[in-house]
Amino acid sequence: MTKLNVKSLNIKPKTGCQWDLVSLGEVMLRLDPGDERISTTRHFRAWEGGGEYNVARGLRRCFGMNTAVVTALADNPVGHLLEDLMLQGGVSQKYVRWVPFDGVGRAVRNGLNFTERGFGLRAPLGCSDRGHTAVSQLKPGEIDWDRIFRQDGARWFHTGGIFCGLSETAPLVAEEAMAAAKRAGTIVSYDLNYRPSLWKSIGGKSKAQETNRRLAPLMDVILGNEEDFTAALGFEVPGLDEHHSKLDPSNFKRMIEKVVRGFPQLSVIATTLRHAKTATLNDWGAMCYYEGDFYQARVRENLEIYDRVGGGDSFASGLIYGFLSGKDPQWTVECGAAHGALAMTTPGDTTMATLEEVLQAMKAKTARIAR
Repeated sequence: MTKLNVKSLNIKPKTGCQWDLVSLGEVMLRLDPGDERISTTRHFRAWEGGGEYNVARGLRRCFGMNTAVVTALADNPVGHLLEDLMLQGGVSQKYVRWVPFDGVGRAVRNGLNFTERGFGLRAPLGCSDRGHTAVSQLKPGEIDWDRIFRQDGARWFHTGGIFCGLSETAPLVAEEAMAAAKRAGTIVSYDLNYRPSLWKSIGGKSKAQETNRRLAPLMDVILGNEEDFTAALGFEVPGLDEHHSKLDPSNFKRMIEKVVRGFPQLSVIATTLRHAKTATLNDWGAMCYYEGDFYQARVRENLEIYDRVGGGDSFASGLIYGFLSGKDPQWTVECGAAHGALAMTTPGDTTMATLEEVLQAMKAKTARIAR
């Protein structure tokens, strides 16, 4: 394979920037039945979560970076429960928009996400309840992006396909934000995160591909899994389908060759590589393309999964931390893969790992008790 473009990331220094990263996306209330099923449980544990938010939270809690989220919440007790959960996560709510609540949710509401973990041959199951949420109704012109990126300052901006799939106006808001970030010299990352249920009522896969391909020229960094690149961008790769039976880095390399030639401004393309043997036993790896070369994290075979939701988001936050910290690409992809693996050993969408644990996992230390 011929060497592709060698565009480097030009990350602004921390000086003059209040934020290491700002994310744009929905923050939902995750209701978790634990070891039970959604349809039969009588108890739920509440967490906050959301693809783009999870990345900001991981950078704050595990890696100690300053992050903020741009989102909107209905001003009611559920919204304030989410506020309380986010306060624990440490992500700044400076840019959260509070929308008046009409009393019953006819006009606006907060999103709910019911998620079971799965076990063995029973796959994880999610059931979203997030129609006409506050953040899905955001429109261009309602957020002062120049204030965020120029006045306050942000080194990195992150959003993705989950936010853009929420409504017809969400991609327009993302486009406005990404363009403002580019004007300010802020790195823009985008997680493809294709979810068929989100796009089903607004045009399906073809609409997702149209939207993502329109936004792609504004991206510096694209993240996703192997299937995301095909479903969300339309880059077909021979031999790759939803039933592929093993981790195959060659599929990723062939796909990246097409993606980079289509969008030559890209600096980084990264993916998780997962073979789900069962819901609780996965092979887990990752790859990263940067400056014309490929870097692969070691594959963790038979990784035991406690809760797989958020593993990709934690991979993203570890990868972004590496780049923001000036680490080399191999260290960066190893950091992302280790953080993603650790995040799947605990419940909830968000990381509970520490930086020390990530560094230990990168060195392949055993799980022997630490005293």
